[in-house]
Amino acid sequence: MAITMFPKITVMLATFIFHLTIHQPSSVSASDPDPVQDYCLPSPHTHHCKNSSSITVDDFIFSGIKHPGNFTNKFSGVPVSATIFPALNTLGMSLVRADFEAGGINVPHYHPRATEVAYVLQGKLYSGFVDTQNKVFAKVIEKGEIMVFPRGLLHFQMNVGDSPATVIGSFDSQNPGSVKLPVALFGSGIDDELLEKAFGLKGKEISKLKKRFGIENED
Repeated sequence: MAITMFPKITVMLATFIFHLTIHQPSSVSASDPDPVQDYCLPSPHTHHCKNSSSITVDDFIFSGIKHPGNFTNKFSGVPVSATIFPALNTLGMSLVRADFEAGGINVPHYHPRATEVAYVLQGKLYSGFVDTQNKVFAKVIEKGEIMVFPRGLLHFQMNVGDSPATVIGSFDSQNPGSVKLPVALFGSGIDDELLEKAFGLKGKEISKLKKRFGIENED
């Protein structure tokens, strides 16, 4: 009896899992939880939402990306998160302004918690990402164009013009996170032997890269 019932149970279980998968609520795939109020500007003292009577229109305006930030190696990034702009709190989004001098790059990196939509305000950039099949999707995009970088996928940008370039990036999370590959690999303290074997580099080359990205040689 048990033997004849087993296939039926298997079919029923498979059917249940199938229906559970296709009927999942949309919030399951969202980067951030859905808000339960119109907005929530956190009080600096209690960390609860401010009373709406104390909120003005100025609380919803941010002027911190009118100009580029400080440049390092011909690149400047100014993030706009809920920590910097509290009006974004619970709204499931954040921004970044990225500026590139001629030849400047935004090193290969990824955002573990957000998809990014990058809009070119000026200039032209070689821009792209790599999917999980190691396929590269890249081309030069110019002023007025946008490119999407799917969540968790490695992406990059390089100014290929003769003049400055500016990009506004929008994320579908108020805390997208950012993992920059050069720093993660050579500035985090990963054992030298592993890096030598992984990249076919010599010890001196590893030490040079670690020094560049924040880890001093232990010798």
